[in-house]
Amino acid sequence: MHLSEFDYTLPKELIAQYPPKRREGARLMVVHRRDKTIEHRAFPDLLEYMKSGDVLLLNETRVVKARMLGKKENTGGKVEVFFIRGVEDTVFEAFVRPKKRTRPGIRVLFDNGSVKVLRHLENGHTLLEVEGGPCTRELVDLCGDVPLPPYIKRSPTNLDKKLYQTIYARVPGAVAAPTAGLHFSSKLILEIEKKGVIILKILLHTGPGTFKPVKAESVEEHKMEGEYYEVGEDVARRINGRSGRLFAVGTTTVRAIETVATNGGVSSGSGWTDLYIHPPYRFGVVDCLITNFHLPKTSLLILVSALAGRELIMKAYKEAIKNRYRFYSYGDAMLII
Repeated sequence: MHLSEFDYTLPKELIAQYPPKRREGARLMVVHRRDKTIEHRAFPDLLEYMKSGDVLLLNETRVVKARMLGKKENTGGKVEVFFIRGVEDTVFEAFVRPKKRTRPGIRVLFDNGSVKVLRHLENGHTLLEVEGGPCTRELVDLCGDVPLPPYIKRSPTNLDKKLYQTIYARVPGAVAAPTAGLHFSSKLILEIEKKGVIILKILLHTGPGTFKPVKAESVEEHKMEGEYYEVGEDVARRINGRSGRLFAVGTTTVRAIETVATNGGVSSGSGWTDLYIHPPYRFGVVDCLITNFHLPKTSLLILVSALAGRELIMKAYKEAIKNRYRFYSYGDAMLII
């Protein structure tokens, strides 16, 4: 398939710059795969589409304060360090800007610590070492800020510290929120449980590669960057014994659970996945997907097209624009059923 088939034009004013006042305050577009119809609902209406015995699968990764602003020791020039992942206790990979002016050996100073540039890697990342004081995680907590996506054209606020994080986030490691989960409040999750839906949690640490544009003209040639995942034994057992459908919350959850899917069931496991889901992928265990609206020409848009079909998804996006849905991380939601 050609990449241009996953392109669309979005008016800038539809890119949500702030979260809704209430977590569950988003709109919900419901896309029915069987009869190719579309409904316009509110997010709490999700309850109406779930039955006792269904499984709601969540990603419990926690976003770290990945963006840090410092200055070079020798010149005082500003440097942005975007944490990607820890390599050792005091060594981590990051994006560094401006990269060309940040040569190996240079020290970057923050209010509560400093790092030394070790070397630039072939994948575009930079290897940094924390010098004295805190370990990597402590340095990020002390010096970092909420890593809002670049299409949110404002600085992070205290509101983002709370709302750019799911209420069930537990394990630090993501550098971007699994945004489909941002819509769930404690009240809504309790109502879902009362309906007899089984709520299970797995882990995939969202990395920056998830959101990078696909550049290969042939969609099939794109390569995903590896992201760490965990699926526990009890979770695998309960998914395999379910009597209903599996609702995955977000594309990260889909990629993690499909990584361990075999013959209609799943196995437990952990490691790094570079699973790339594109048409005509055959899903192993995911029946339904709750997701946000994604950027054009991205692996995320391609993934949802693999589940619902490209023509139906592009029709849904066209209708979402017509009906003034809010797009991307803080935007409205879609249920593919």
